[in-house]
Amino acid sequence: MRDVTAAETLCLLLDKRRGESALRLLRELQLLDTSFRIGRDGNRLIVPLMRSPSERERSALEVELGDLQVSTGTLTRVTRKPRTITEALKGLLTPNQLASLPRSIDIVGEIAIIELPEELREFESPIGRAILETNRNLRTVLAKAGPVSTEKRIRHFDMIAGADSTETTHREYGCLFRVDVAKVYFSPRLSFEHERVARQVRENETVVDMFAGVGPFAIHIAKRRRNVRVYAIDMNEDAIRCLRDNVLLNNVDDKVVVLRGDARTVIQKNLAAKSDRVVMNHPSRAAEYVEAASMAIKPEGGVIHYYTFGADPNPLEKAKEHLSEMLQRVQRRLDNVLYSRIVRGTAPHEWLCVLDALVR
Repeated sequence: MRDVTAAETLCLLLDKRRGESALRLLRELQLLDTSFRIGRDGNRLIVPLMRSPSERERSALEVELGDLQVSTGTLTRVTRKPRTITEALKGLLTPNQLASLPRSIDIVGEIAIIELPEELREFESPIGRAILETNRNLRTVLAKAGPVSTEKRIRHFDMIAGADSTETTHREYGCLFRVDVAKVYFSPRLSFEHERVARQVRENETVVDMFAGVGPFAIHIAKRRRNVRVYAIDMNEDAIRCLRDNVLLNNVDDKVVVLRGDARTVIQKNLAAKSDRVVMNHPSRAAEYVEAASMAIKPEGGVIHYYTFGADPNPLEKAKEHLSEMLQRVQRRLDNVLYSRIVRGTAPHEWLCVLDALVR
């Protein structure tokens, strides 16, 4: 959207029949002021100029247009909507404060989630409004107000702009997810991982998703494969509610079995030795559940997608050594690491890591 106001500016007056040639030449000479609209006065155009032409520029214009009439006039100024948050906040924040603005924003459906440094907390409302102004598809801006809890993996937020709602529908690789970001764990930064793991699953596999959340791993897998069985487990009742909705929303209710409870208990009672593949996306607690994952894997072995936090130096090598040690304690063997990578940074010198581990 653009606001328009009138203002006096330097202008070139010329016959409208020469308008096309004049505009072309003025652009070449970088004299045309595009912050104003071109005006009309009868058969004449009133063309806004950035500055008065130099003698050389005036000579070039006269060759093309004849005698020039440079004057001042009142034209309509066009103020364009800012394209970035930084542009929208210029004049309100100092250069140092602008440099402290978050460089990344998590977008979940129509909700933006940001992490503000303490020095910008007093400006959270205008920052939130700037995000909405420069992103038409958003309706709510939330600021992180604490760490992710260990048990249910939920985070507290402050609503700083837009609609007071934490529920939305998020689209990812053709899948839809209903999410309440204040009640369940969901990270759009893991979209590549959701799809990457799903691509590895073969037809007729049985998969256990130990910490399913709203179902991104389980539903990606079920949408990609015709004959597959995914057991999606979570202990958060709000996540289970969203998960059941998402299974129906994505038409995979014949492939995904939703189970509420602690993954250790559910596997011990119902899923021991049934799985070809286990997804362990709970990096702060995955190590506690390695024994349960091993119990779920079939006796002949399978793959565990193991997510954990690691610190420099060599976080992937440390994760591999730790997983191997834990598997040995439960009479399993880390046969091979099929794939490993640092997914993203979580703190200075700390990383979210993933290992695709072939377990025998």
